[in-house]
Amino acid sequence: MELDKMDENDWKYHGEGNKSIVVSHVQHSRVLRLLKYPSEDAENAHQTTEQAFQHILNIVDYNRNVMKPLLGEKYVHSGEVVKLPLDFVRQLSLKVQQERPELRCDKVMDTFSGCGLCLPNLTHLSPCHFGDHRPPLCVEIKPKCGFLPFSRHVTKECKRKVCRFCMHQHFKLANGKWNRLSRYCPLDLFSGSKQRMYVAIKHLLEEPQNNLKIFKGGELIYCCKDDAKQQPDLNELVQHLWPYFHHSNSLYNGHQSSKAVFNEFIQVICSALLSCGDSNRSGEPRKVQLAESRPLCEASPLHRELLRNGGHGLPKDCVLAKILQVQMLDNLDIEGVYPLYKRVEQYLEEFPKERNRLQIDGPYDESFLEKVKTCPSEDDGSIEYAVGKVLQYRVAMTAKDCSIMITFAPCGEDEKLQPNLEIQPPKPRFTYSVSILDLDPKPYDSILHQYKLDSKIVNYYLRSTNSAQDLPTSNLYKDRQDCTLLFHAV
Repeated sequence: MELDKMDENDWKYHGEGNKSIVVSHVQHSRVLRLLKYPSEDAENAHQTTEQAFQHILNIVDYNRNVMKPLLGEKYVHSGEVVKLPLDFVRQLSLKVQQERPELRCDKVMDTFSGCGLCLPNLTHLSPCHFGDHRPPLCVEIKPKCGFLPFSRHVTKECKRKVCRFCMHQHFKLANGKWNRLSRYCPLDLFSGSKQRMYVAIKHLLEEPQNNLKIFKGGELIYCCKDDAKQQPDLNELVQHLWPYFHHSNSLYNGHQSSKAVFNEFIQVICSALLSCGDSNRSGEPRKVQLAESRPLCEASPLHRELLRNGGHGLPKDCVLAKILQVQMLDNLDIEGVYPLYKRVEQYLEEFPKERNRLQIDGPYDESFLEKVKTCPSEDDGSIEYAVGKVLQYRVAMTAKDCSIMITFAPCGEDEKLQPNLEIQPPKPRFTYSVSILDLDPKPYDSILHQYKLDSKIVNYYLRSTNSAQDLPTSNLYKDRQDCTLLFHAV
């Protein structure tokens, strides 16, 4: 990328989160991530170039030195900081403004610093040496927290029975964030049970909110509509998916065809999420079990149906297991972390110069990771213990808010399977990659906000529902067909 020859017409709007806007290059498999600020504060709140540079450098260092060792080299892309021409950034801001969702326009792109983060475009497969003409599909899932708290500090029993996501749905519905409750439950996705995972993804497709996006050839084709009252069109999605899963099968007739397409599409997603990325490994992969946490959320529509089926567990090195292990660094819950946060705050009031030594705000280096990994299991009353637990909680919060990108493309007709993989000629075969993104460090001072928010969510849930309701169960996960996947290192 030649920074002195940047042209805004070579870039297009790709998406955005709460703190940044992403644009993608129209030819090369690269994206730029640029900071944004509240529009009412745009003139006064913009950072200096040095501050913006440090902000983005912290994200890169945190990804490279903290999250990559914890989640795995193959899943995390740390990117690089770039200094962009200011004229290019200003013209780009004007260009993408008309493409942005209205609900996101309360913030504006940083056009003052010229700092950005350059990353690979994970909606593409690169290098892609397969001869098939169909563009790659990419599914982006924000799975959220995959376990129930087991800390002795938890004061409300409902938190041990109903997951945070399902409780938060009621709070968001009341506040007008969403118009419908999602039936997706993270504990189903993280269960390792193909039946529960299938239904979890089905519920994401029915009500994606901001937890599911689907791209085709790098273009967004399916997500929550700008107008929250309007449901996304599943029939339109079927038309996009049909060329990837259409084959000579008697099920592909009339109404039954849509169900069959979704059947195979969801199976591909499940297979990628459970893959350990090692097609040469023989034997059954080791499983990760949640010994300390209840594996079922009472708000899940599958709770009673699958309770008798026992636990399954996740393959040890699959992407969901890696994320779950980091999430479970939060073994005290916010109710246990908050008193330790206050201990740190009091200590810093007395000894403000200790802030740097304790790495409250970074740097995010090997020493920071060591503090996270070696924190004592029992509270000895020390400031080191309190800081270690606060750092663990912040890292766990990053994992609870990350996204998974699954990108896959059909293999060409002449593409050969590896000898140890079963060949199923009538079924579609795919090469794929799995990545984890949205791994920014969570601010130290967000802990107070999280403590207050947790109380609001739990109290509202208790007021709005007396007990977990029995929702109708689904049998759409039955009578499914398998789909063979090829692992392709990217």
